[in-house]
Amino acid sequence: MQVSGAGQWSWWAYWEGNSLSLASKCLMVYGSLMALACGLTYLLSLSDARTLREVGVWVKPMKFMAATALLAWTTVWVTHLANASIAQGQAYVGICILLAVTSFFEVAYITYQAALGAASHYNTSDSWHAFMFGLMAIAAVGLTASQGWLAWEVWKARGTDPLTVTTWGVIIGLTLTFVLSTVSGFLLGGNQPPAGPGLPVVGWHLYKDIRPSHFLGVHAQQLIPLWAILVDRAVGPYAKQVLAAGTGMYVIAWGLLTWASLK
Repeated sequence: MQVSGAGQWSWWAYWEGNSLSLASKCLMVYGSLMALACGLTYLLSLSDARTLREVGVWVKPMKFMAATALLAWTTVWVTHLANASIAQGQAYVGICILLAVTSFFEVAYITYQAALGAASHYNTSDSWHAFMFGLMAIAAVGLTASQGWLAWEVWKARGTDPLTVTTWGVIIGLTLTFVLSTVSGFLLGGNQPPAGPGLPVVGWHLYKDIRPSHFLGVHAQQLIPLWAILVDRAVGPYAKQVLAAGTGMYVIAWGLLTWASLK
């Protein structure tokens, strides 16, 4: 797989040529382990009919495992897409540690509660579970903050040359992931979605459910850089304007979904 932006590159060539830093390799392996855990959890769920609020007990752990794998892999991708030298610095090591520690805590606790057939989110049945629910909120902020931190490191390392459209896409995408997902995450923490299975795969509901806008917030990390790559190739000299327009529409869509879910 090759991507243009800060140069042509491929995952395998980077890995084999030791161009990926140790931190990046560890994050790639961490993401792979999360993906493997998701697959094994799915197999386990086939023989476990227990439900929580009319949804299988293993659905939430699988969602978080898959999302964590994608977040870890994308963090490595956008770093090398924007400025590979950042991956060699100490700040990047801190970003990777913050991402891994916070996401692992979330996945571990959610999985543990699922094994017990108990809720992790919105579980304030006693002081211990209320404390853990609050701790999960702190971990979630730390997780998204890793993306804001990475955006700052990309910006600091910009040098004197004008930023490419792709690099702008990375900075914007990471920043939006931090800001939008943190805001929608806090709103989601105070507004439990309706019970029941909801839409296929995602499980969302079309009313009083902030999860669709939270999804846009979290996945700006992937979608905005991909949009930047697309417009850079497709419209050339007007790419920055089209990137800005697309970003504006993205934020408006997030805002409309959030507003609609709170009505």
